[in-house]
Amino acid sequence: MDNLTHTLTGVAISYAGLNRKTRYATLAIVIGANLPDIDLVSRFWGSTTYLEYHRGITHSILGVTLLAAMLAATIYFLGKRRPCAGSGPALSGRWLFIACWIATASHLLLDFTTSYGTRLFLPFSSHWYAWDIEPIIDPLLWAVLIAGLGIPFLFRLITEEVGAAKTGYRVGAILSLCAMVALWGVRDLSHSRALNMLQARTYRGEDVERMGAFPKAGNPFAWKAVVETRSEYFVLPVDVLGGNVEMEDARIFRKPEPSPALSAAFKTRTAAIFMDFARFPWAEVISNENGPTVMIRDLRYQPPDFQHGSFVVRIELDKELHVRSQAFSFTGQFKGS
Repeated sequence: MDNLTHTLTGVAISYAGLNRKTRYATLAIVIGANLPDIDLVSRFWGSTTYLEYHRGITHSILGVTLLAAMLAATIYFLGKRRPCAGSGPALSGRWLFIACWIATASHLLLDFTTSYGTRLFLPFSSHWYAWDIEPIIDPLLWAVLIAGLGIPFLFRLITEEVGAAKTGYRVGAILSLCAMVALWGVRDLSHSRALNMLQARTYRGEDVERMGAFPKAGNPFAWKAVVETRSEYFVLPVDVLGGNVEMEDARIFRKPEPSPALSAAFKTRTAAIFMDFARFPWAEVISNENGPTVMIRDLRYQPPDFQHGSFVVRIELDKELHVRSQAFSFTGQFKGS
């Protein structure tokens, strides 16, 4: 999930009541709501290393608990050195930890709702878990959070202007969080309906072996589906409101036959890391005069026309099938392409 959503959610959590429990609660929660993304530092070692470690230990249940404890201890230590001013709540180490844990856990929950997912039980299990109901960036989620936080702010300005008593933000914050949960409920029902519609079909005479329906930004009733059969993958749109599985718009990807080039490519570090992440990997071998190039794509992130695909591995081999280069790209664009 994008960091704006994490931040707005953190503000809503604070103003829902935790800001009344301890000094520095809002600061702690906003930092904690974004803190698991500290794994962004792995990007300095390249995109493959970032793919390996992103949403890793800092996005696990154990990881967010440790991050919450460290953040709470840091803020408590610094806060104790600063004299209390004003009539706000006293500094409480216990409530700071509770606030920080709720904040880091909210980050984990939001990331779990996406199709990217997270590895909840690291370091004990590296299995990916994903609810598949939210896009990474959801304007609808922005709207409910901004409305819940922004409308009380406008009322506060109006009441101050007319000399009335100041209004609080608590009700708006609670309503925004409730609206978020309601949106998840709508998306989950729509997602279940999309999967049922996909399961009810056969695909060129073959039954479904695996499938997934992945959200589109702004429309909780439109999904991009990937269906795997014994010999093929189908990438197609699903319209839940219209009750349509739009087979005429499906792009079909034939599973590749085993080959020495594929075997050599899958032995590389880049391919191994990618295959641990990818849910619907599809590979193709492209022949050229210098040796074959193997492209591996996760069909969750690949549009039918291949023009703006993302999450792609490129392995270049020589004629003896030795690796000449290996690279992973989140954007599908490679240097020198």
